[in-house]
Amino acid sequence: MKFINSILLVMTKEELKQRTKSYSIMNARLVLSLPYNIVNRNYADQLNRSASSTGANYRAACRAKSKNDFINKLKIVEEELDETLFFLELLVELNPEIKEKIDPIYKEGNELLSIIVAALNTLRGN
Repeated sequence: MKFINSILLVMTKEELKQRTKSYSIMNARLVLSLPYNIVNRNYADQLNRSASSTGANYRAACRAKSKNDFINKLKIVEEELDETLFFLELLVELNPEIKEKIDPIYKEGNELLSIIVAALNTLRGN
């Protein structure tokens, strides 16, 4: 689809697919490293689901049947990224000793969210 490549400016859809997949893996590795307790377990489960859903839903967006379908699927990616950032924030609050480990993951999530929001704004403007 022509509109997918035009909105990503400097990043191809394949590069963004790989980046969202890597982001899912980064979060999964974080989850595996968390100290075990009931709160971490619950937040880690939610984090793992939303982070992996980011990559999965971006892949689905790349297979969209129309511009409107693409926009709707990208909105899901936006929501999942925002949810992932929320759970990362909660984990930092409850585990301040791993803030340095979480910071680069949070930064990457924020960058991905900015890319998706910019793409949505471009698509809605056209």
